[in-house]
Amino acid sequence: MPSPSVLIAGCGDIGGRLASQLVAAGWTVYGLRRDISRLPAGVKGVAGDLFSVQRPADWPAGPLDYLVYSAAASTHDEAGYQAAYVDGLRHVVGWLGECGQQPERLLFVSSSSVYGQQDGESVDEASATAPTGFSGRLMLEAEQVALNSGLPATRVRLTGIYGPGREALLNQVRQGYRVASEPPLYGNRIHADDAAGLLAFLLEADTRGGALGDCYIGVDDAPAPLAEVVAWLRGHLGITEWADEASVRRAGSKRCSNRLARALGWAPLYPSYREGYAAIIAGA
Repeated sequence: MPSPSVLIAGCGDIGGRLASQLVAAGWTVYGLRRDISRLPAGVKGVAGDLFSVQRPADWPAGPLDYLVYSAAASTHDEAGYQAAYVDGLRHVVGWLGECGQQPERLLFVSSSSVYGQQDGESVDEASATAPTGFSGRLMLEAEQVALNSGLPATRVRLTGIYGPGREALLNQVRQGYRVASEPPLYGNRIHADDAAGLLAFLLEADTRGGALGDCYIGVDDAPAPLAEVVAWLRGHLGITEWADEASVRRAGSKRCSNRLARALGWAPLYPSYREGYAAIIAGA
């Protein structure tokens, strides 16, 4: 059997990690981004701009088995999200149509921002989506573009991604960050390698004929109160002084479940923030 092919549109941090995993597994991987010199080894570069209606000149000419849409907004405002997630996905779906390409499945990398729960509720794929901000609203709109694309589509709603190069919370704790413990502000996390690993797992499952659902939440096994995470990081970083006043960096509080992904056979390499942050601290 020939190796499956995939085009990763938006082959940045998560897309690049995914690309490396798939190349190692023998896939033919195309990576679309503006600067293809930054693609991982073994990835076939497609230089292009998702924000443009013009199809990239070196768009693959042959069949594509899979499409992964893993864009990142250039600006974190409403216009930036509209361009990156809604308009960009429409452009890519249009380019597929222009070339007569019909992938077996589209994976759309979405976000848990589509959920608006704020009181520590348990959240799964069937929970109500009532986002309170533009980011979640536009992610829902982009998800609908994926579902209406004419391709079998699966949305992967990633939670707070952390890992090497994504160390905002670590840096805040080093600077004396303090958060109130009551009421508990639950957060949800997934290590960047696990985010890419989940996408790779879903693709591999589809090649084997597995029945994929149309939505999965990408999260580790242990949503935890932010105050607990901060206290653990202080201990491991040796921080003994912190701010007198508590601050809150976000309003949402929910506990996302990875039950559906686990039922399919996926398991995170870093089941909680402890293993994930310990690896980052050891690597530093």
